Order: sequence, then C-alpha cells, then structure tokens
Amino acid sequence: MVKMWQEIFEQPQVLKRCLKDNDTMMDQVVGEIERRQINNVVIAARGTSDHAGIYGKYIMEYALGLPVALAAPSIVTMYNRDLKLQNSLVIGISQSGKAEDVRAVIDNAKKQGALAITITNDDQSPLAKAADYHLYTNAGLEESVAATKTFTSQMMMLALLVAKWAKDDAFRKELCNIPEQMEQVLALADPIIERVQRYRYMEDCFVLSRGVNYAIALEGSLKIQETTYVRAKGYAISDFHHGPFAMIEDDTPVIVYAPEGPSKADAKEMLEKLRSVHAEIIVITNAKDMGDDVITFMIPETDNDMITPFYNVVWAQMFACQLALAKGHNPDQPRGLKKVTITR
Repeated sequence: MVKMWQEIFEQPQVLKRCLKDNDTMMDQVVGEIERRQINNVVIAARGTSDHAGIYGKYIMEYALGLPVALAAPSIVTMYNRDLKLQNSLVIGISQSGKAEDVRAVIDNAKKQGALAITITNDDQSPLAKAADYHLYTNAGLEESVAATKTFTSQMMMLALLVAKWAKDDAFRKELCNIPEQMEQVLALADPIIERVQRYRYMEDCFVLSRGVNYAIALEGSLKIQETTYVRAKGYAISDFHHGPFAMIEDDTPVIVYAPEGPSKADAKEMLEKLRSVHAEIIVITNAKDMGDDVITFMIPETDNDMITPFYNVVWAQMFACQLALAKGHNPDQPRGLKKVTITR
C-alpha cells in the first residue's frame, strides 16, 4: 500500500485529535481577538496550504462578515514593503512550518502590531515559534509528498476558529461529526478504484465547483497534477462560463462538485452546458436530482457549504492516488517534487 493511500484513511482519527487538542488554545485565541476588536483577516500560505487559506477566506467572510485577504508574500520578501496591519488578524499556514515567505509575513505582522497565529504540523517549527499563538494540527508524520491529512487538519483548524469566534455551537457540532461521516467517503474506495481505469490515458481535465468548494476545485486539480502528471485545471463554475469553456471538446473529462446548498443551481446549469458539448462528466454530490446520465459519487448528506469541502476533498485525494497507480506512477514520490519546498 502506498503511503498516500494509507494517510488518506488516517484522516478521521487526525480530525478527531485536531478538535480535541486545540479546544482550549482556540478559546484563548478568540479571547484575544475579541479583546483587540479585530476587524479584518490576512492569510499567508503557499501551495496546498494556500487552498486551505481560500477555504478559510470563504467561511470567515460568510460566518463573520469580515473581509479576508490572501497575502502576497513577495510584497514583503521581494519588494521589501511593510503592510499596515495594526487591527488585523494575520494567519500563517504551512504543513512543515518552514515556509520562509509565510514567516516573513508573520514577522512583518508582529512588527506592525497585528495579532499573528500560525497553523502547522510541527509545534517546534520556525513558524510555530514566530506567532503569538500556534495551532498544532498534530496530523502525525506525513510521508507522501502529496498532502492529504495535513490539508484537512488545516481546514479543521480554520473551521473550529470560525465556529468559536462566531459562537456557532451548531457549526461546531457539525465539525465534530465530520470524522464519522468521512468514513462514508472512504467507503467509496472500490468504486473509485474501478472507475479510474477509464481515465488512465487521459492527459487533460477540468475540476469545477462554486463558492466555498472552489478551494476544493483547486486542491483537487493540484492532487491530480502532482501525482498523475495530467494537466488538470481547477475553476470556479462562474469563471468557467467565460473563456475557459471554449476548451471543452467531445469526451473532455470534467469533474464537478455539486453539493446541496446555494451552489447547486449553478452546478446544474453547468452540467447541462457540459452535456450539450458531450463532455465526459463526473459529479460528486449529495443531491439526488443531479441526473443518472453522468458518473456520480455520493457524499454524506448536508446542505452546509462549510462542511461539504471535507468530504469532497477526500474523494479528490482518493481519485488522484488511484489514477496515479493506474498510470503506473508512485504518488508518494512525484517527479521533481520534495516534501518540504522552501520559497522566499
């Protein structure tokens, strides 16, 4: 068994641990946020962690009504400019905690008087030590280059922060149910293994979603890129209606995340458009009215857009891992990549 597959299946236990281990620390963070009367958020991250940051941006703006910006670290590291962050919460996210450009943003934030917190999988890392508060994902050693459990644990830290900050007990209870519900997605292993054989020769594909799940379109396409070398591209459905749709030809593979909730109507509209040009469609959904004329995988029932990304990304990880194996690649050691990438 490859490490990536093994680590995908560790995620329910990792998320349980995440929730339990950070409960007290999260209360301290929220207390400090309230004391400082924070009115905006800046998130700094790279790669997979950046996709977790995009998830965080959506759920914070939705649940808290605060503007959330994604930092451009090069403003600090390359252009040597300081940002006015006095009333901001600045969040740095890194699996290893060794991302130097993210740490530069955190250092700049503290110099400007901002509240700085970091989310990493190493409580002794440079980023962990640089922040006012550190949220430890405690996902265990992740040996596969392709991030899986570190990604969902980062998402969980951001979601728990939002639930506590918004004082939304119902959301927090839903988060606590995710580990158990995630087992339903892991139970799709055999159908996924069977289905990927159809795509073992594909060279291009698109991954689409809308709203909070846009982060999963990006992360899902990245997982395919780095493990299978397929030229996958993630888009928001709203953007794909414009120029990118012109790239669709007969039998072009398109993965569409179409969960119940506010984005479902847009997903259904896109599916009709894709059918009209004979695309090869895979739908990941928990809605029963997406049609039986496309390949469909069902995720657990919920109409909460802040929850479905956890289920959708596990499907994406499993699909990418098994497609890599079907193509004869080792998803644990993609060519040209290392587990820790240092950017400045």
